[in-house]
Amino acid sequence: MQNYLDSPPEQLPRRSFVGNLQVRISESSPLIQVILGPRQVGKTTGVMQLMATEERPFHYASADDTLAASRNWILEQWQQALLKGPQTVLVIDEIQKIHNWAETIKGLWDQRSRQKKLHAMILLGSSSLTLQKGLTESLTGRFEVIKVPHWGFAESASVFGYDLNRYLTYGGYPGAHRFEDDYNRWFSYLKQSVVETVIGQDILTQTTVAKPALFRQVFEILCGHPAQIVSYQKLVGQLQDKGSIESVKHYIELYQAAFLFETLEKYAKNSSRRKASSPKIVPMCPALFTLSEGPSALDDPDKMGFLFEAAVGMELSKLSQGSLFYWRESDKNEVDFILTMNGNTYAIEVKSGRRKSKDGLNVFLNLNPEAIPIIITPDNFPDFASNPGDFLRKLFREKRV
Repeated sequence: MQNYLDSPPEQLPRRSFVGNLQVRISESSPLIQVILGPRQVGKTTGVMQLMATEERPFHYASADDTLAASRNWILEQWQQALLKGPQTVLVIDEIQKIHNWAETIKGLWDQRSRQKKLHAMILLGSSSLTLQKGLTESLTGRFEVIKVPHWGFAESASVFGYDLNRYLTYGGYPGAHRFEDDYNRWFSYLKQSVVETVIGQDILTQTTVAKPALFRQVFEILCGHPAQIVSYQKLVGQLQDKGSIESVKHYIELYQAAFLFETLEKYAKNSSRRKASSPKIVPMCPALFTLSEGPSALDDPDKMGFLFEAAVGMELSKLSQGSLFYWRESDKNEVDFILTMNGNTYAIEVKSGRRKSKDGLNVFLNLNPEAIPIIITPDNFPDFASNPGDFLRKLFREKRV
């Protein structure tokens, strides 16, 4: 499958969210289904696959395809969907680009609930910050969210035959796969077609950023520090232009909203101590590090170790029932990830090959004897990545016996 994006949707593998979406819209009175996730990971493709297999009619429209999408544009799409019959599903892609979209959708959906003239609605978006505001302010109780993450290791191995090294170098964006043997083309595609689209269209056109050049510098710094704990003061100190800690925090929040990074707080039972901690940077896609540092950077065992640790964090962050942290008591005592989920606390140490103290896990377990220790290595990572939740539950049961 060399030309992933050139293949028709029905010939592409289905991402797991498609089955979930299919079940939900098959209900007699479904809620609005909101599909959130980064660009270029298969959200639209998955919905197209669903449209091709369902017998009910669909009407699909994208705000990317119009220069001035507005309330009237949404009304036009609604009317076209109604003409196809009461069992129609209306799909609107990149909904966040439409001004006051949430209020318009609310009015139409409430009308639909009374008149039963449309079966379901699916909204897709690539900016959770803009979407979340509209959802919580106008559509409370009317929607469900399905999150579609970057491609993980298991999916990349299954479709493209990646081993761990290739995944850590190029993984995350299936459309870039065809260019891996030509790094310059791979870099250009990812930089221009993905990253610049996210920064330029999903963030800078939707949000006021006082210093766009500074904003882009923050992106480069975040890419270069996977799974590293970096103080906000240090981040500000690496910028070429002057910036404040508050500005940097805001910029990081915008990148998080675009699904590019997660920042983890330090684990502490006191929530105020968590908020005051330095963040641990977890890129949501390994390719972002290669984009910033180049593939030769992974010849350095320490850098490869950090990126492998970040890949573990990426998988853990997909567990919607859990909350993810790191733990550090001093420069010597650290646990890579602390996951609280379903009443359990998991202390997760990543054996990545980089040099670090071995005492942190024992110190944490002495302070938190109820915690369940988990060790992730390159050997058991494929099993872990195939289903992180099942992997952790299995170890939890074994340790209780």
